[in-house]
Amino acid sequence: MLRAVIIDDIENIRKKNSALIKATCPTVSIIGEADAVESGVKLIKQLSPDLVFLDVEMPDGTGFDLLQKLKPINFKVIFITGYEDFAVKAFRFSAIDYLLKPLDPDDLAEAVKKAESSLNKEVFEMKLSNLFANLERPKNLQNLILKTADRIYSVNIQDIVNCESDKNYTTFHFINAPKLIVSTNLKEYETLLTPHNFFRTHQSHLINMAYFDHFIKTDGGNTIVMKNKITIPLSVRKKEEFMVLLENLQA
Repeated sequence: MLRAVIIDDIENIRKKNSALIKATCPTVSIIGEADAVESGVKLIKQLSPDLVFLDVEMPDGTGFDLLQKLKPINFKVIFITGYEDFAVKAFRFSAIDYLLKPLDPDDLAEAVKKAESSLNKEVFEMKLSNLFANLERPKNLQNLILKTADRIYSVNIQDIVNCESDKNYTTFHFINAPKLIVSTNLKEYETLLTPHNFFRTHQSHLINMAYFDHFIKTDGGNTIVMKNKITIPLSVRKKEEFMVLLENLQA
């Protein structure tokens, strides 16, 4: 049984979420509630919960401020936010679970299930450090959490040359580091990285335009050559979009 607390500044939301958690998650016991950062810190120190359902925005600060006051973190966290904002992007880059208000029962159950089987304290600390680093740069997310079969890495997206998919796996190639293979499909990383100068050249390839070197047009197709000499195919349907992108970069 996970002993949990809810920290949210709106009493009605706390009551609704508590009722939903009780109805949806039989392995969770709600042992306390708080309505702000400072009261939340006191509650957690007093009760030492296993799991904290943590609102992002509160009158006296944020859920991130609360965690900074409680380092090292000895409990599991599921963030809750009321809207799609920058924090959501930071969560995704850092591989940290979050829920959007109003809570969806299925999403809630899945998040709790992950919390029950989550990795060790050191891994969560790495994810939090990654999250805090990204939050300090709201206009330029830099660090991405990648989970391989046996390890978790925090990588700087500027070091990624290209990503290559193989069904439900994605291989990351770096400018000065060994490749990493993760069990997440390329579409997820396309969504995360496209706003940061990455381009999907092919159904199996995503490239960092910072490492683009030159373009080769041949009878058999079109090829992109990266600065580390890796060659990447450019699909016919992506060629026009890619050429427009190159013109914009040169402008």
